[in-house]
Amino acid sequence: MFILPNNVTIIEVGPRDGLQNDKKQVDTQHKLTFIRALQGAGITEMELTSFVSPKWVPQMADAKEIIAKTQHIGRQFVLAPNAKGAELALEAGVRSIAVFVGVSNSFNEKNINRTTAKSMEALQAVIATLKAAGVFVRACISTAFYCPYEGKINPEETLALCHWFAAFGVDELSVADTIGMANPQESYDLFKTLKEELPNVLLTAHFHDTRKMAMANIFAALQAGIDRFDTSAGGLGGCPFAPGATGNVATEDVVHMLDTLGIQTGVDVKKVCEAVQVIAPYVSRSIDTGMYRLFLNGQ
Repeated sequence: MFILPNNVTIIEVGPRDGLQNDKKQVDTQHKLTFIRALQGAGITEMELTSFVSPKWVPQMADAKEIIAKTQHIGRQFVLAPNAKGAELALEAGVRSIAVFVGVSNSFNEKNINRTTAKSMEALQAVIATLKAAGVFVRACISTAFYCPYEGKINPEETLALCHWFAAFGVDELSVADTIGMANPQESYDLFKTLKEELPNVLLTAHFHDTRKMAMANIFAALQAGIDRFDTSAGGLGGCPFAPGATGNVATEDVVHMLDTLGIQTGVDVKKVCEAVQVIAPYVSRSIDTGMYRLFLNGQ
């Protein structure tokens, strides 16, 4: 018999992680309508946008406007990859900020031109500033299982990076299977160890569905005691620095699975699908998740 949590928190990452690398430039008003529809579906934790250079991520150039025009229901995150981004987020009045580092040196060098160690050195002062300002800090751990350049990651390296962030005082760790190569045993083992070693840090699992293993990995993480999951409405997203990586696991599919298991999320699957329908005409990829397809067919 499986021991599963009674309640799970869904952290919606579609407006940021889902849209930031889309080939189409999505109008600000469409993003806001999408965000409001997701909030109407019961989502209380969400990545709204990212304070990054518009030169590198033009999709997020409207970050300040998104923050100003979004009703902050529950915990609404922005991504701030460096000191400048954090400064801009604080000026915009953001109270929950995410930072990120990959376990893999190669991934970090391709992504932000720094090794993992150098990235952490730079983030230590950023996190200290954010915590001093009373901000909730979320640390996103990329390539926690596999790297597109280095292959399988030693779990001890992932654990060490998580402990490093915990020592900096972060409130949450979002641990990601960035290229969707993890299997359920690896998911269970890593998250079980993290639960045991870091009992005072919120732990969130973030799975990509590249090899259609995300749902199995989520079920394994549930058994390991994880009750927080990053998901993306419509399965939107991907990683430009991870060749072959597809989108995140779809919010509507995860919530449906949890519903059938009797696990409460407070999220309405139909309303999530309605939110997907809002954004679908404005993104480059075709959305064909299980629950969204059924929704379009009136089922």
